[in-house]
This record gives sequence, structure tokens and C-alpha cells, in this order.
Amino acid sequence: MKIAVIGTGISGLSVANMLKDQNEVMLFEKETKAGGLIKCERVNDCLFHKVGGHVFNSRNNDVLDWFWSHFDKENEFVKATRNAKVFFNNTIIGYPIENYLYMLDQDIVKKVIHELLELQKKDKISPFDYSNFEDFLKGTFGDTLYQIYFKPYNLKIWKTDLSTVSMQWLEGKLPMPLLQEILESNFFRKEEDNMVHSTFFYPKENGSQFIVDRLKKGLNVFEDFNVSDVKNILGKLRINEVDFDRVIYCGDVRKLPAYFKDLLRNGGVDLEYLEKLRSNGTSNLFCETDETDISWLYIPESFTSAHRIIYTGNFSETNNRGAKRKTCVVEFSGKVKFEEMAEEIKKLPGNLKPIAYNYEPNSYVIQDHRTREVINKAKSILEENGIYLLGRFAEWEYYNMDKAVEAAFAVRDKINKQ
Repeated sequence: MKIAVIGTGISGLSVANMLKDQNEVMLFEKETKAGGLIKCERVNDCLFHKVGGHVFNSRNNDVLDWFWSHFDKENEFVKATRNAKVFFNNTIIGYPIENYLYMLDQDIVKKVIHELLELQKKDKISPFDYSNFEDFLKGTFGDTLYQIYFKPYNLKIWKTDLSTVSMQWLEGKLPMPLLQEILESNFFRKEEDNMVHSTFFYPKENGSQFIVDRLKKGLNVFEDFNVSDVKNILGKLRINEVDFDRVIYCGDVRKLPAYFKDLLRNGGVDLEYLEKLRSNGTSNLFCETDETDISWLYIPESFTSAHRIIYTGNFSETNNRGAKRKTCVVEFSGKVKFEEMAEEIKKLPGNLKPIAYNYEPNSYVIQDHRTREVINKAKSILEENGIYLLGRFAEWEYYNMDKAVEAAFAVRDKINKQ
């Protein structure tokens, strides 16, 4: 078949590689450079992850097998242990915070332990039986940890009422701690090893841009090409006077081409809801920093609007070429001016010095209780017409790199069955 892929983030590049051997695949990218959220650039020969700091790992063997079929794990990647910390009360403590209660003030610890024990007296329910994210956090960790850590940190990121956030997005993204595990971690002071990315792989050279460049190789990619119009001509999907049998849309579901919207409108999808789905952008300040062995530092308190530091300079030494010190990315939710970020980092550890900055209008998707129902209905209608939604913004799922590859498998399998 002749297949068009709209969008060249990790989702679009992955599915194109999965389909290219049996089909003719063309990719369209509205930006001047492929890669979506995982693209990087070198500034003064230091590597700037312009949106976060993307690493790879997976617990899905199919994802692992597919990914490593494209890369030389031993020679092209380094394996690192996730060393995440929390900056709280002007002190660096362990992450996740519930496993390091012994590092907090005794009065706080007493309240937290009392609340955790009280929660044990209640009937146990599945995390996904909670009606919303706020109730889950309170029902799992107690009100004290919620007030001092989980609430302020998540409000920084999502900038929305946590009681309106659906629990479904959390599946597979965070461990669901048991009281016994929390107590063992605090008594025995053992390191957390059950996080989704407790270890990860990272390219020796050029970070996630290396992944983009490798997956893009051999593909027919049209960059700086905004697909604003798709027509149905005698059962074919026409883009720029070229007819396709199938279209895989990896763009923003709120900005679908008019023909796609017509299909959804006629199918009874609530387009007004779809077009008003909530997201947050991120402002990223690329900095030099003092020596540290931390990989991620989470910052819950309101003294700064920054919510985390990603020490990308620790992922690979080649990321720091051209700098006298290590490099990192300080992340802010929403649009923040450079001057404001430069002032905010003075409150943070590491003697941070700005190198460059970037604003990404959309990076975090926010689900509410209707999101999956409406998206699934839209998927069903579009797939009947040879159109597939794929990726973080098309499916409105908070995919990491491995989950994006998993979702690409699903689309590939649907197309191959036809």
C-alpha cells in the first residue's frame, strides 16, 4: 500500500520503519527538522535536549528487540542507573520521597507514618478505582505527603485542578507502593529499583537526536511541509496531489485536517471537546552546573517555578563538549521568559549558568474523565476510513519513547491485517 505518515516524532519514525519494507511510505513534517519532542541541537558543542531529556528503556521485550535491531547497544549506547533526587527544604533527599522519610523532619515523619497506618485500616481498592488523581494521591500517601510534595509538584507541572485529572494516564508510569515496601526502604535504606526507568540506555553521541537520525535514515521525509488539507478522491486519501491508501496521523488531534473533522462530526464525535483538550508547554533553560552524580532532581516547593533539573551532562560525556562544567536542563511548565528563568535558577543548587533556552508550546497532555472515551470513538471512525491516530498528541496519551514504539506496533498490526 501507499501510506502517508503525518509527523516525524518517535511515533511517526517508528511506524514508518515498521511498514516501509512491505509498503511505500512517505512522511510529512511541518517543522524544518524531524524528531518532534526528542530532537536536540548542539550549542557551543554541548548537547541541548530542547524538551526534557529523553532516554530509552522498556519492559516490553518486543519493543526492546525492535529497537536494538536498529542500533548497536554495546558500541553506540551507554547504560546508566537512574539517580533521581528531590530538592526539599533546601536539602537534596532521595526519590521517591516516600522511601526516604527518614531524611525529613521528625514531626513530618510522625504525621506521615500515622496517616499511612490509618490508610491501612480502610478497604483496599485498586489505584484505578479512585475517581481522580487527587483522590489517588491522598488515598495512597496520606494528606501530609500530599500537601508538602505531591500537590505542589503536580500543580507546577499540570497547572490544573488535580481532581479533574483522570487516573487512566498514570497506568504503567509510576509504581504503586505498598506500606511494607515503604517501611522496608526506610528501615533498610535500600535504593529504589522498581521504577519504570531505574536503568536506561542513552546514545554515546548526540542523545535522542542520534535516535532520530538513525530512524530517519532511508525514509522518504518531506520537512517544512504542513499538511493542511486531505481529500477523499474515489476512495483514496489525497495529500499534495498524491493519492494514499492509508494515512497515519501523528500530529495534534486538536488540529485535524478538515476532512478528518467532517468524518468525526458525521460520526457523532464531540469535536468541541476534542479541540479544547488541555495541554501544557514547557520552557527549558540549558545550563552549565557544578559536578553532581544526579540524573533528575525534582523541585516541589513553591519558592521557584522550576519543577525539575535534568542532568543530561551525566548521561554521556560527549554532551558536555565545549563546556568547562557539566550541562543540564532546567524545566518550567508553561511559557516563561528567559530573563525570569535566569533569575529563578539563582535559587537552585549547582551555580547554574544559562547557555540557551527553548519554549515548546505543547509537551504535557492532560486527560480528564472523558478523554479516552472520545479519543477511542474518534479512532474507530477514522480507522474505518483508512486513517490512524498515533502518538502522544494524536492519541492524547502521555507516552514516553518506549510506549510510543508500543503504540506504533498496534497501528502496524492493524494495517497489516487489512
